[in-house]
Amino acid sequence: MTSSTTPGGLARFNALEEPAAHAVLHELCASRTWAHRLLARRPYATAGDLFAQSDATMAGLTDADLAEAMAGHPPIGRPRPGDPTSSREQRGMDGASPELKAEMLELNLAYQERFGHVFLICATGLTGEQMRDAVKERIGNTPAQEREIVRTELGRINRIRLASLVEQDAPA
Repeated sequence: MTSSTTPGGLARFNALEEPAAHAVLHELCASRTWAHRLLARRPYATAGDLFAQSDATMAGLTDADLAEAMAGHPPIGRPRPGDPTSSREQRGMDGASPELKAEMLELNLAYQERFGHVFLICATGLTGEQMRDAVKERIGNTPAQEREIVRTELGRINRIRLASLVEQDAPA
């Protein structure tokens, strides 16, 4: 953003009462620790400050915090009904063949059996084939390797969602 003024969405977020701001953040990421730490640093002067706090918080989340955050994400190929965010983010599976969708379901189940949580990837802009290839590649990781990849992917997802929040125009 080239303007030195606070974007409308960021100004509105800064001005929200804490319960409302917490609800907004919880929609973006299910980790209560992440939301609490972002709320504790308000107001944010710039979107960059908010993103930096999100990144720093994500880096410090415990395994339990990561598990809580992952629990808020539906499996790839099965966005939550009525949830436009997960549908938009998983758009790459929309045109997938029935065979690819079935393969993805099988891979999701195998991944979940191995790691104990859904396969998490920043799916924005990825095709169904790219998501399938990623789960195939990552299923061989150790739990420790996968936890760090998940942390990175969650950070990417949170940044995209926060950017959408701060770039929102004023309500009509």
